[in-house]
Amino acid sequence: MKEKIHATTVLCVRQGGRVVIGADGQVTQQNTVLKHTARKIRRLYNDTVVAGFAGSTSDAFSLFQRFEAKLEEYNGNIARAAVELSKDWRTDKVLRHLEAMLVVANNEKMYLLSGTGDIIEPDENVLAIGSGGPFAQAAALALSRETKLDARAIVEKSLAIASALCIYTNANFTIEEL
Repeated sequence: MKEKIHATTVLCVRQGGRVVIGADGQVTQQNTVLKHTARKIRRLYNDTVVAGFAGSTSDAFSLFQRFEAKLEEYNGNIARAAVELSKDWRTDKVLRHLEAMLVVANNEKMYLLSGTGDIIEPDENVLAIGSGGPFAQAAALALSRETKLDARAIVEKSLAIASALCIYTNANFTIEEL
């Protein structure tokens, strides 16, 4: 029986014409914190797309490379690249065993991608993954609905809330903005 993955918090918010993605820096193996300052988000395709991962680091790096190759192949079309990566991820004998999830976004779209073929575009401009994802997403939705905070402030405050609640999430944040 596989052990449940307890990995990180990644949050993406689009508000006021800005897209901000942030993630914590904790790397955990079972009950041990191995690293506090990991970078779990990347800029891709000439800095026009941001992506973040939760799950196995080596699997996520492989997925980042494949997603960027799809972006190149489809001239930056994030929707098409997401569909094509998800098809490959779900059907390829090697890829389908990768244990990670991705959040990808540009100025127009944001998606959650998983190895089960999920390509989820949120109803609202907030998307989160990882063990602390539900905490961060709830906080971000409340802040975006009830305050005038900008996207970066929403990400920062929501990640801080998640880090206070989720033991697999720390307060060493990396944040990227489009």
